[in-house]
Amino acid sequence: MKQPIVIIGIGELAGVLARAFLRNGHPVHPITRSMNIAEAADNLPDPCMVVVAVAEKDYPAVMETMPEQWRNHLVLIQNELLPRDWETYGVQNPTVLSVWFEKKKGMDSKVIIPSPVYGKHAQQVADALASIDIAARVLADEAELVHELVLKNVYILTTNIAGIEVGGNVGQLWDEHRLLAESVALEVIRLQEALTGQTLDHQGLIDGMVNAFDGDLEHMCMGRSAPVRLQRALMLAEQNELSLSMLQRVAAL
Repeated sequence: MKQPIVIIGIGELAGVLARAFLRNGHPVHPITRSMNIAEAADNLPDPCMVVVAVAEKDYPAVMETMPEQWRNHLVLIQNELLPRDWETYGVQNPTVLSVWFEKKKGMDSKVIIPSPVYGKHAQQVADALASIDIAARVLADEAELVHELVLKNVYILTTNIAGIEVGGNVGQLWDEHRLLAESVALEVIRLQEALTGQTLDHQGLIDGMVNAFDGDLEHMCMGRSAPVRLQRALMLAEQNELSLSMLQRVAAL
């Protein structure tokens, strides 16, 4: 029998990953809110992976209390991740999956584009997803990972923030409100540059965003988290002494 895999948080995406790992022959151990994570780690000190699949708002608390024996086995799948979001907790070289498939209650998984993954468990994650017909691709190095994480952030923040103003889906956003989408995207990229400390490929990121639009033109722009994402982006901009006039204009609406 293959080594067990721990999944912290059992939502829709976690359910997809659990099915993938089970299909690939790994026992899966779920950790729910009601369980004692330290006790679980004592009972299972050397798992193959520990997948952090909690909601974004719960991520900091989980990382702060992550048992030491699990910290070298982490697989992170949250949205809006950048290296600073694991380095803050002293975690080095986690496996990171940038999720580009959607899973909603009562619906099967829907792939937008192949999901990039990087780290020591990357091939195992990709193989497991392939076993349930979800495309993933293993990245070559950390520089590619940073690009892919920034691209996902640009896609999510641009569609959510522009969606606050115009609603609709991503196909309509690009066809009917392209100037708005580009203006928001460029400000999001400026914020990502501040957060990563890197100069980024603006046009390459916008082209990548449009490629993801083409993967599901009917994907709705504004989810429930859109206002929270906008306020978080403006807070981070203020902390980094950035003036993002388009984001501020949308917030004023």
